[in-house]
Amino acid sequence: MRHFLTTLDYSRDELQGLLDVAARMKAGRHDKTLEGKSIALLFFNPSLRTRTSFELGAHQLGMKAIVLEPGKGAWPIEFEDGGVMDGEPEEHVREVARVLSRYVDAIAVRAFPKFQRWEDDREDKVIRAFAAHATVPVINMETITHPCQELALMLTLQEKLGRTDGKKLLLTWTYHPKPLNTAVANSALIIAAKFGFEVTLLCPTPEYVLDRRYMDAAEEMAQAAGQRITVTHDVEAGYRGAAVVYAKSWGALPYFGRWAEEKPIREAHRHFMVDRQKMELTSGGLFSHCLPVRRNVKVTDEVLDSPQAIHIDEAENRIHVQKALMEALLAGASAGADRAK
Repeated sequence: MRHFLTTLDYSRDELQGLLDVAARMKAGRHDKTLEGKSIALLFFNPSLRTRTSFELGAHQLGMKAIVLEPGKGAWPIEFEDGGVMDGEPEEHVREVARVLSRYVDAIAVRAFPKFQRWEDDREDKVIRAFAAHATVPVINMETITHPCQELALMLTLQEKLGRTDGKKLLLTWTYHPKPLNTAVANSALIIAAKFGFEVTLLCPTPEYVLDRRYMDAAEEMAQAAGQRITVTHDVEAGYRGAAVVYAKSWGALPYFGRWAEEKPIREAHRHFMVDRQKMELTSGGLFSHCLPVRRNVKVTDEVLDSPQAIHIDEAENRIHVQKALMEALLAGASAGADRAK
């Protein structure tokens, strides 16, 4: 049994295999290869694309998808071990994961950080607890990384650019009125480095550089591919010569739990919004974003509605890569080991 928690656990060749299957599925293959199987989709946070693409993708493969919202349509769940459960949670992840493993063939989890202490959030306790106690494959639908978004981004870039090695990808911070998760930024950095891009990370100040776990991993993969990771706070230098501009907002890690102190820095960098003038510095660069996107806050209408924008293609590709992933994890696999007991 293998989980899909982060692409750091997978080689480039393995991920390329998933992308190749996804491309064939997109071209018209809709075989119900997972007929009779099922997946539980646990949403601790809101979703539009992730929920729609997983539910519909499961249906197209012949699967049944069960959507659960702990604390809303399902019982609140406790994740700490050894405590006295006299608070809000009604059951422990140890029971939840094991029971669901007897019902379904896979479990997918979407659980954002708490945004209070990065030292705690970076442990990714929710999905790792499910992976520890489930006896079926567990899929990350976004926690502190977003590996399914990574696959959709890379499929889209391969469709538009062909071979990606040696091309420049700019991962740029953009303004948002609220501090956001670093998950998509972490993931874009990793997948771009893994697939041979020369990656530039553009952010307002050193406090916005991503967690060393992902920076170090990206630098190691870039060096192996003969490329490099560049960090800059110079907007013009970041955009110049880019083949791809990938935009995302995120909160500065040192300010987790002290967001009032971080807000003035964010407010001072509204000019990081992606606009036509910045895109003209690129080499005819493509633009994308994971969505949802705030128009004329993160990026202008002019860029989003231009031929350079590929964010809708990336969103569509979520369904294709997730179908390929579910098929790879479940095709030919027997039901959960717990179920046979």
